[in-house]
Amino acid sequence: MRAGAAQRGLCDVPITMKPRHKRFAFVAVALVGVGLIATLVLNAFRSNLVFFFTPTQIASNEAPKGRPFRVGGLVTAGSLKRDGTTVHFVVTDTVKSIPVTYTGILPDLFKEGKGVVAQGTLEGDGSFHASEVLAKHDENYMPPEAGDALRRAEDAKRKAEKTLVVNTPAGSRP
Repeated sequence: MRAGAAQRGLCDVPITMKPRHKRFAFVAVALVGVGLIATLVLNAFRSNLVFFFTPTQIASNEAPKGRPFRVGGLVTAGSLKRDGTTVHFVVTDTVKSIPVTYTGILPDLFKEGKGVVAQGTLEGDGSFHASEVLAKHDENYMPPEAGDALRRAEDAKRKAEKTLVVNTPAGSRP
């Protein structure tokens, strides 16, 4: 045995890979990288995704608990109450209503009877704590989601009124 050979370790042995193994290692590393990037993008997307719900949907427990979302509709006339920088008002879609609390400065165009979209979380007592309030920007504009929700609520209300069944005694006509 040579003197230098005893001191050589396994690290000094040259490692050669076949081209097929090199391609497999490259593909495996690329797949892991793509998976990691996809996971990070989807996680960021999920944490920034904010859904829109109407007061009717919130009343029927369709809204998420403990997660931010948006509620939209009309500010009920006579519901606006100010306490310093804290504002309390009620948002309605003409079928159901939800009380909203917001601390901060309201937009200049915020008025009772006008369209509003508030972003925040639903509290345990059924009230909505808004972190942001958006008001319409001119006389003819309402956020598309809020306008659609109001139209659907009005249609459902009219349909419910048409299908209202009145109980009458047997043998008599309504």
